[in-house]
Amino acid sequence: MADRVRKESADSHLRSSGAVTGYHIEAADGELGHVDGFLMDDEAWAIRYLEVATRNWWPGNKVLVSPAWVERVSWTESKVYVGLSRKAIQDAPEYTESTPVTREYENRLHLHYGRPPYWLHDAQHKFGPERRFVEGVEVR
Repeated sequence: MADRVRKESADSHLRSSGAVTGYHIEAADGELGHVDGFLMDDEAWAIRYLEVATRNWWPGNKVLVSPAWVERVSWTESKVYVGLSRKAIQDAPEYTESTPVTREYENRLHLHYGRPPYWLHDAQHKFGPERRFVEGVEVR
């Protein structure tokens, strides 16, 4: 056990998703909920969204937050700090586990937060910097 703890603390950025589940979410202007789960892209093997339960602040609702919007994680405080306001998160498109996350939903989510979608970043890396994309469509 002690060897495992030493090994885990050797890389302060490496944590299991199970360890981060339950961490409090700290918005730019205060706490708003906790990490309730993760949405994975099973083709790219990437975490696309943190599922944020806001029940202590905004009962009954869940929202999604991209890992790209995380400013830092405090392992000692068990907190995830995001560069979003509480109001922006409250007004975000609601997430329900029973409804699949579609590209339409993702577009609304990214437009709401005014943040570029991950697929534009992925496309630029895949096709090179000479190709430009706007809302998922190549621009020449």
